[in-house]
Amino acid sequence: MLRMPMKELIECKHPTAWLEFEKGLIDEMELARKFFKDGRPFDLEGLKNCMRRGYYYIEGVEELLFDLKQNNYEMHAFTNYPIWYRIIEDKLKISTYLSWTFCSCAIGKRKPDPDFYLEVVRHLKVDSGDCIFIDDRLKNVEAATEVGIVGLQFKGADFLRRDLSQMGINVSTNKFPKSENQSQITKEQRP
Repeated sequence: MLRMPMKELIECKHPTAWLEFEKGLIDEMELARKFFKDGRPFDLEGLKNCMRRGYYYIEGVEELLFDLKQNNYEMHAFTNYPIWYRIIEDKLKISTYLSWTFCSCAIGKRKPDPDFYLEVVRHLKVDSGDCIFIDDRLKNVEAATEVGIVGLQFKGADFLRRDLSQMGINVSTNKFPKSENQSQITKEQRP
């Protein structure tokens, strides 16, 4: 397997192919065909395997999702992901806790586009102030707040639990059943 430094990858990749893939405008075969500007071959399966290996629950997140679900909070994924979100779902079973409702590949828009946030509010038929948007990227959080959605930057499960609690969200700890899958992922992914 050949590895390419990130700087070189950025210089060699097609400027819009990945964004088009995330928005569902091209399929994975078209992505593979045009991933590099110069048309060189691209290891599509290798990238998918790398993604699969790279995904795991951040410490405390699955327990927090479990607690929120047990307290009957409605949760949705709001993500810039291509159809490969299914790889993540197959591995982590995130739909146990939330719906993959707002994936860029299905909606055709990406964060931080304000229209994507407004589409979410329209779809849910709620006031923007009744939604809480959580993201690790500050620019995405700022875009949410610009359309009236409450935004929180993710800095870790404990911080998020505290922030939600301070907002009056019931994040009381329930007995979280550790699944065999969760224990296995933790063992494989932790250093």
